[in-house]
Amino acid sequence: MIKHNPAFEAIAPNFGHSYTYQKFDEDRLNQNNRWHYHPEIELVYVNGGTGKRQIGSHVSHYTNGDLILIGSNLPHCGLTDKLTGNKSETVVQMKADFLGSDFFGIPEMKKIQDLFEISKGGIAFQGRIKKKIGEKMELLEYQTDFQRLLSILNILNELGNSNDYKVLNAEGYSMEAEVKDNDRINVVFNHVKTHFKEEIPLEEIAKKVSMTIPSFCRYFKKITNKTFVQFVNEYRLVHASKLLGEQTLSITEVCFESGFNNFSHFNKSFKTFTGQNPSAYRNQLKTVLN
Repeated sequence: MIKHNPAFEAIAPNFGHSYTYQKFDEDRLNQNNRWHYHPEIELVYVNGGTGKRQIGSHVSHYTNGDLILIGSNLPHCGLTDKLTGNKSETVVQMKADFLGSDFFGIPEMKKIQDLFEISKGGIAFQGRIKKKIGEKMELLEYQTDFQRLLSILNILNELGNSNDYKVLNAEGYSMEAEVKDNDRINVVFNHVKTHFKEEIPLEEIAKKVSMTIPSFCRYFKKITNKTFVQFVNEYRLVHASKLLGEQTLSITEVCFESGFNNFSHFNKSFKTFTGQNPSAYRNQLKTVLN
């Protein structure tokens, strides 16, 4: 039996800093593509490209880059890989009390405090704020440590004042992060990520986390607000959306590459999930990207 180590990530701030800043590009790819979690809040800007968002039990497909705020201990996967087609990726990570336990309690920090609270479900920013904050995040590369700290506060404050966002796990993702729950759910998420092209019997996945099938089904629904079958199906559909956007596979090939073994079931599920059939979705995506 394969032993899954808990996917907890220990993040050490850059030496002499209260936060971590990283920049990735085609010469230095972000390799952290397993589902993982950490107490640090994480702000990620992906400049251009299309890819998968995998935050908590939410899986979706983004186009034209992404700006995401991931709350403390919320399991997530890397947003980019070598097929994303992005120019760069900027990541800032900090603990909620990185400036001291009382700092964010002062009246001027109320918006940031509220933002941190909402980020427990994962936040995707859209529209003008995505581009505006993305540009500010890319400027961090050229700033001194002190300027960078002020910029991060300014960025968080602007995000706290924005209404142009979507909470990704708004339907009640209840991981107020019991660590043992996080370790268990990570085993499940990473197994789906690795094996979604195959059939995943409930018996197999329940056994991996040492539970009976009924107790696993109740547990998964309570934590993610989705059934396990629904989650796997969504994962496959998002993978199909990504393939339709980035590769020249035929729609039949996309169907089988995404773990579906019945074309009409795939077509119907895809239309229910996105509102369009796969060929219309692909054509719309071409228009957006052009």
